Amino acid sequence: MPMAFLAPRPGLHLALRRPQPRTLRACAAAPSARRAPVPPQAARPRRAFLGLGAAFVDQVARMASGGASSRSFVAGARPRQGVSPVEQILKNVEWPDEFPFKPEDFSRFDESSDTLFYSVPRFVTHIDDEAIRALTEYYSEVLPPSNTPGVSILDMCSSWVSHYPPGYKQEKIVGMGMNEDELKRNTVLTEYVVQDLNVNTKLPFEDNTFDVITNVVSVDYLTKPIDIFKEMRRILKPAGLAIMSFSNRCFWTKAISIWTSTGDVDHAWIVGAYFHYAEGFEPPQAVDISPNPGRTDPMYIVYSRKKLV
Repeated sequence: MPMAFLAPRPGLHLALRRPQPRTLRACAAAPSARRAPVPPQAARPRRAFLGLGAAFVDQVARMASGGASSRSFVAGARPRQGVSPVEQILKNVEWPDEFPFKPEDFSRFDESSDTLFYSVPRFVTHIDDEAIRALTEYYSEVLPPSNTPGVSILDMCSSWVSHYPPGYKQEKIVGMGMNEDELKRNTVLTEYVVQDLNVNTKLPFEDNTFDVITNVVSVDYLTKPIDIFKEMRRILKPAGLAIMSFSNRCFWTKAISIWTSTGDVDHAWIVGAYFHYAEGFEPPQAVDISPNPGRTDPMYIVYSRKKLV
């Protein structure tokens, strides 16, 4: 369960521990009926998804240009037939000079402490089986081969399952999440950290530590995303890869306002903006790995690499 942002109990010190040894198992999905999150548009009808990346992007462009419409904000706003709009939205982007979001965009319907919300472990999956298989297949293509010497991976916002390929191993795979019981059960991890990134954005790792950072269906819970993405840049090795994956499901009361008010294409642009305005990353790219568009949960990737210099 790539968990949302999970908060530790008050006074809980940051802890780096090794999970108890256990038999390695495949990252199997639970039956979809047990999935906890629901699509925001179903859970919260008073908030409508735009569903059109160009509409949201044009709104941002108007703000950046003093009110004038700017279709040049994204080159080729209307994708070719048969091409996923998500994959087009980050191509040839003309980013505004200033970060285009306001503080209220990162507010949440439920602003209470995350401690209580995430205090009970949730041993469920948050996307359906088909989306999980698509993500695992994607990881099998882009992650370093299993048991590659010197490779370190951070699974940010981790939980009881990371959706890496079955049997995947590296010398160092750190899980960072909020619920210790969930992290203990994640057999792919060699270590774990309990930390609420919405309270403490400082990542407890040395510079240039990790080859890859993954984050599964949890980027929408970050209330201080630029701070987090700057930290990701710091702890990644040069040319290190950051992979943010997301669907249209979430705990809508804990997801940020700009996420629950927009659609899938917009979400890809938002995550791309995090990479861009954090600086020090290559231009972000979006990939649509949805296995059965319109029939099963969608699945999207926005990724980037830390610049060499």
